[in-house]
Amino acid sequence: MMPDVGRRHVQLSRCTNVDEDTGMTLQIRAFRDGDRAEVVELWAEAFPDEPGHNASSDMIDRKLRVQPELFLVAIVDGRVVGTAMAGFDGVRGWLHRLAVRVSARRRGIGAQLVRSVEDGLAALGCPKVNLQVRAENTSVVAFYRAIGYAIEGRVSMGKHLG
Repeated sequence: MMPDVGRRHVQLSRCTNVDEDTGMTLQIRAFRDGDRAEVVELWAEAFPDEPGHNASSDMIDRKLRVQPELFLVAIVDGRVVGTAMAGFDGVRGWLHRLAVRVSARRRGIGAQLVRSVEDGLAALGCPKVNLQVRAENTSVVAFYRAIGYAIEGRVSMGKHLG
C-alpha cells in the first residue's frame, strides 16, 4: 500500500552529535524562520551561479508549504553551517540544496545531513532517493559516491513553468 504522502508528516528527531576529536557539537533540526538570513547567506556561498528561478527566499517559501519537516539545517556553535531539503511524491524522493559552509566542510556535516534526510524519507515509505549534480562538479560527485550513491544512466530534463 502506498503511503499518503500528502497528509502524512514525519517528525524528525533532533540529532546532536559531538565530535570527540574536535569537541564540535553538531545539531541537525528542521528549519525555523529565524534561520532564513543565515540560510540565504550560506546558499549564496555554496551556489554562487544559481539562476534567478532558484532565488533563495522564494525557494524557502515554497518548501515551507510542502513537507517543511524535510528542510533541515545543521547548527554548530549557534550558527547555520549546513542545509538539506528533500521531498517525496509517493514514488521517489529527491534531495535538494545540500550545502555546507566552506569553513565547516570535511567534518562529516554533509554526510550527517544526508543520513537525516534519508531517515525522514524512509519514514514516509520512500523506496529510493534521487539527486542531481552539475556534471562538472566532480568533487560533489565523489562525495555522493563515497556515501553510497551511484551515477545512473539518465538524462536530466527540465521545463520552467512560469
